[in-house]
Amino acid sequence: MTDSSTAPVSRALLSVFDKTGMADFAKALAQLGVELVSTGGTHKLIAETGVAVRDVADLTGFPEMMDGRVKTLHPKVHGGILGIRGNATHEQAMSDHAIGPIDLVVVNLYPFEATVARGAGYDEIIENIDIGGPAMIRSAAKNHAHVTVIVDPDDYAPVLEALRQEGGVPLALRRKLAAKAYARTAAYDAAISSWFARELDYKDIPWRSVSGQLREMMRYGENPHQWAAFYATGEDRPGVATARQVQGKTLSFNNINDTDAAFELVSEFDPAKTAAVAIIKHANPCGVATGGDVVEAYRKALRTDPVSAFGGIVAVNRPLDRAAAEEIVKVFTEVIVAPDASDEAIEIIRMKKNLRLLLTGGIADPRADGVVVRSVAGGLLVQSRDNRNVEDAEWKVVTKKAPTEAEAADMKLAMVVAKHVKSNAIVYVRDGATVGIGAGQMSRVDSTRVAHRKSEDAAAAAGLDGALTKGSVVASDAFFPFPDGLEACIAAGATAVIQPGGSVNDDKVIAAADAAGVAMVLTGMRHFRH
Repeated sequence: MTDSSTAPVSRALLSVFDKTGMADFAKALAQLGVELVSTGGTHKLIAETGVAVRDVADLTGFPEMMDGRVKTLHPKVHGGILGIRGNATHEQAMSDHAIGPIDLVVVNLYPFEATVARGAGYDEIIENIDIGGPAMIRSAAKNHAHVTVIVDPDDYAPVLEALRQEGGVPLALRRKLAAKAYARTAAYDAAISSWFARELDYKDIPWRSVSGQLREMMRYGENPHQWAAFYATGEDRPGVATARQVQGKTLSFNNINDTDAAFELVSEFDPAKTAAVAIIKHANPCGVATGGDVVEAYRKALRTDPVSAFGGIVAVNRPLDRAAAEEIVKVFTEVIVAPDASDEAIEIIRMKKNLRLLLTGGIADPRADGVVVRSVAGGLLVQSRDNRNVEDAEWKVVTKKAPTEAEAADMKLAMVVAKHVKSNAIVYVRDGATVGIGAGQMSRVDSTRVAHRKSEDAAAAAGLDGALTKGSVVASDAFFPFPDGLEACIAAGATAVIQPGGSVNDDKVIAAADAAGVAMVLTGMRHFRH
């Protein structure tokens, strides 16, 4: 039987861990003549306000037991929630067993996610898996034709307003609250199953759940005809999802995607060793550099591709200072993301009212484990984060000429950047800065040519002849299948090459390097990014 009317509330069951607003909500319900039933700490809180409240043990006839594990798992609770009003069989069963109806269920759950996030031990985490709470929520949500369920203190006000104005809760609101309730229990269970999978290194767990909490609805997605929303997973990783936005207009879908790419790249560089700046456009780096300070690194990064940097994202790995802020605002920039910023830098950026400044409070750990999820039609692709880099590789010099110390340093930088460039990726570096980047081409040869051409444009913009790639080193994210790609790099001016190797034509590629007198290092580590 489906009830499309407004549902009155005569009895409410209140059992919450997060007690925000509960005392006032309980008072308001009591003033409306609602009988209150509660448990544990919630009961104590309500009773201390002077409001009449019945203990759930009085309702069930059984005391709370087993350290609170068993208190609401009882027919007089779930029968009162699940009983269909107007159904003769259900009403007879309720009468026979003295089960009174429960019209409103207000429950929020043990803080499982927060317990995991603060690094608690295994046993404590297990104890923070709520059982009775999700059971009551699911029961109430299923019977939303007659019962109202609340899992979020933000919903106290609209429910009270409905009770005051209409004498009950409208079906449309009950349905929305039921949907929200199931979303909460689904996310809760997803957090638990994901934690078990990580804890046990259970990679092939048969069902994989992914969840997040709504951060904001956006004006649109990648394009104006697409709707979009931003959900936070709760992962304790400094970045766009955890950052504090100091100023500027709301981030767009594309802003968030690009800012994440920028900060993940710049986090590869230890701020104690060097300042680093990454400039990102459409999730690809258009300039990356290291330097003695942020402003030096920014100027070197900008030189790589000053045209593409317009309207881009700038990420830095050290606190933003006044000098760097003054330099960055000279170019139209969508977002600056940094671990922190000086008051002077913030004031400079504040002059650009639409420029967003995000402060993350730290750098993301490039070596941390994690899971990356991507949707495809009808499924999810799940993999571990690419948390290895060139420092983990065993370098193998395969040419007659070995790289110089300076070339080796630039080769490391080039491969770190190549890891964050869409495949096929070719990255030229000289003197601690990218000087040409080829991204996302179907042919590796095309990527080398795109990077070289852009380096010629950058040289012209700097008032220089030729190409910035002259005398550079070059990194490829995957092997050269034929010598032609390497030969294009050499023609662009590269003097040393770093690549994974592994092609059936490695010998031919190495021979081409020897013939040209360039050094080549194989790492055995590919970094595809699609």
